[in-house]
Amino acid sequence: MIKGRIAGLVLLLALAGCGGERKASTGKEPKQGDTPDPTPRSAEEVKKEAVDQNQAFEQLGREYLDKYPALSPIYATGLGDHRFDSEVDQITVQARAQKMAFYLGMLRKLKGIDPRKLEKNHQIDYQLLRAKLNASVWSVKTLREWAWNPMNYTGLAGSGVYNLMARDFAPVAERLERVTDRLEKYPALFEQIRATLEIEKVPEVHAQTAVKQNRGVLSVIDNMVTPLHEELEPRKKQRLQRAIDGARQAVEEHQQWLEEKVVPGAKGDFRLGPNLFDRKLAHTLNAKLTRQEIKKRALWEIKRTRGEMYRIARSLVAEKGKSADPAKIPTEEEMNKTIRAALERAYQEVPDKDKIIETAKQTLQKTTDFVRQKDLVTIPSDPIDIIVMPEFRRGIALAYCDSPGPLDVGQKTFYAVSPMPEDWTPKQVRSYLREYNLRSIYNLTIHEAMPGHFLQLAHSNKYPSKLRAVLSSGVFIEGWAVYTEQVMRRQGFLDGDPLMKLIVHKWYLRAVSNALIDQAVHTEGMTEQEAMKIMTEDTFQEEREAAGKWTRAQLTSTQLSTYFVGYLEHADLRRDVEKAWGDRFSLKKYHDAVLANGSPPVRFVRALVLDQPVEI
Repeated sequence: MIKGRIAGLVLLLALAGCGGERKASTGKEPKQGDTPDPTPRSAEEVKKEAVDQNQAFEQLGREYLDKYPALSPIYATGLGDHRFDSEVDQITVQARAQKMAFYLGMLRKLKGIDPRKLEKNHQIDYQLLRAKLNASVWSVKTLREWAWNPMNYTGLAGSGVYNLMARDFAPVAERLERVTDRLEKYPALFEQIRATLEIEKVPEVHAQTAVKQNRGVLSVIDNMVTPLHEELEPRKKQRLQRAIDGARQAVEEHQQWLEEKVVPGAKGDFRLGPNLFDRKLAHTLNAKLTRQEIKKRALWEIKRTRGEMYRIARSLVAEKGKSADPAKIPTEEEMNKTIRAALERAYQEVPDKDKIIETAKQTLQKTTDFVRQKDLVTIPSDPIDIIVMPEFRRGIALAYCDSPGPLDVGQKTFYAVSPMPEDWTPKQVRSYLREYNLRSIYNLTIHEAMPGHFLQLAHSNKYPSKLRAVLSSGVFIEGWAVYTEQVMRRQGFLDGDPLMKLIVHKWYLRAVSNALIDQAVHTEGMTEQEAMKIMTEDTFQEEREAAGKWTRAQLTSTQLSTYFVGYLEHADLRRDVEKAWGDRFSLKKYHDAVLANGSPPVRFVRALVLDQPVEI
C-alpha cells in the first residue's frame, strides 16, 4: 500500500543518516550526518508559506471535484453533478486503470502539501481526501468487488435511470433526453459487465440477489419514464421508445445470463476473512476502534441494555397487587420471559400490512412536531417525501433515506420503505408486522427522517466545503441516526410511554448485534443458526427481521458495524461536551454545533466543537 511504501522510504533514509563514525557530543554540537538548522524565517515568510499551502490544497480539492465524478457518470448524477448525465460507467480494464492512475496521481499531489501548515478545516478535509483515495486504491486492487459482486451492477443500471428521474433538477423533457442517451448505451454496458464478472468468484447469495434485482431497472422505466412520454416531441419520443426497447432486450439477456450462467457457476465465498475484513473495517470507520474492541464494547452494551429493558418490563408485567422484588437478580430465562411478555403488548398494535407507507407519513408529522416542541435542533426547510422503495434497491434493508447529492442542495429527500414480498406466507407477514409494530414505525421514522438521516443530511449538504460533503462519513451518519433514537426516548417521546422506551432499547440492541454479527460472519465463520440465536433470543428480533439481517450480513461487510460504532462516538462526544460547556450546554446549541460541520468522522467534529488540535 501507499502508506507502507512511504514508511519504507522513511526507514531507508533514516538508516542512511545513521552511517559513519560519531564524535562525542555535548548535546549542542551537530552530529555527523545531521542537517544544519535552516536560517530562521521571518513571520511574513511563514505566513506566506501557510497561505501557499492552503491555496494549493484548495486547488487540489477543486481538481478532485472536477475529475472524480467523470470516473462514474451515474454516480455523478447522484452527487448532483450533471455534466455527464448522457454517459454511463465504463466497466473495462482500461477504465479501472484510469481510475487507479487518478487515485495514485492525487495521492502524489497530496504528498506535496504539508497538512500541519493548513488551517483546521483544511486539515480535516486533507485527511478525508487521503483516506478516500487510499480506500479506493485498496478497493480496486485488493478487494476487487468489480470481479465478484454482480449487485454493484444491478444497482448501477437502476440508478442510471432513477437518478435522472427522481428529482426535478431540470425540465422533464431534458431529463428524458438524457435517459434516452443512457438507455442507448445499456446493451454495451451489460456486455462489459458480463465480460468483467468472474463467475466462479461470485458468492451464491450475491448471484441470487442480483437475479431478483436485475429487472428492477425495467420497473423504474415503466413507472418513471414511460408515463412522461408525451413531454417529448414526436421524433424524440420515438427515439426514447427505441432506446427503451433496446434496453429491455439487454436487461432480459442479462437476466438469462444471471440465471443460467452465474447462479449455477457461483462458487465464491461471501466471507471476507479476517485480513480483508479488518482492512476494510479500518477504511470504513476511519477511527481507532479495532474489531476486538468493538466486540468487547458490544457484549457489554447488550448486557447493560437487557438490564434496562428488564427493569421497564418488570414494572409493566408485574402481577396485579404485587410488586417485583427490586433486589432479586433474575436468571437469563426469567429476564427473557419478562421482557418478551412486555414486548407482546407492543406487538398488539401493528399497522395494516398494506398501509405501512401511510403509517410512516403519519409518524413523520408527529416526530417533527415533537422535535419542534422540545426545540431539540434547527429543523431545515428542505422537502421530504415517503415513497415505495424502487425494486432494484430491495433485498438489503427495509428502509433507507435517499437524500439529494451534496451538489443538488435543496432537492427533495426520499424516505423509502420496501413493501412486503408478495410470496411471503401469512406467518412471515405476522412476524414482519410484529417487528414493525406501530411504535417501531415511529422509531424507524426517527432514524431515517426526523431528527435522524433527513435532518442531519440536510444540514450536512449546506456545509460550504463541497469536498467534505462528497467525502462524508457513513459512521457519523448512521451513528447520528441511532443517537437521535436515544435522544427522543430520553426526552419522553409519546408522553414517556414505557412500551416506546422498550422498543427503542430493542432497536439499540439491533444496532449492537449488527456489529457483532458483521465481524463474526466474516472473520469467525458464524453460521446462520448462531446468528439467528443472537438476533431472536439475545436481542429479541422477530424471525423475518433476523432472516433479512442474516442475508444482509452475507451481502455486505463492515457497513453493519457503522451504527454501533457511530453511536458510541456520538455518545462519547456528547458526554465530553456537556462536561466542557457546563451551564452553557443546551441540546439545541449542541446539536446545531455538531451538525454545522458536514458529516466527517466524529473525531474531527470533536476537534471543532471543543476547539482541540486536529490529529495529523
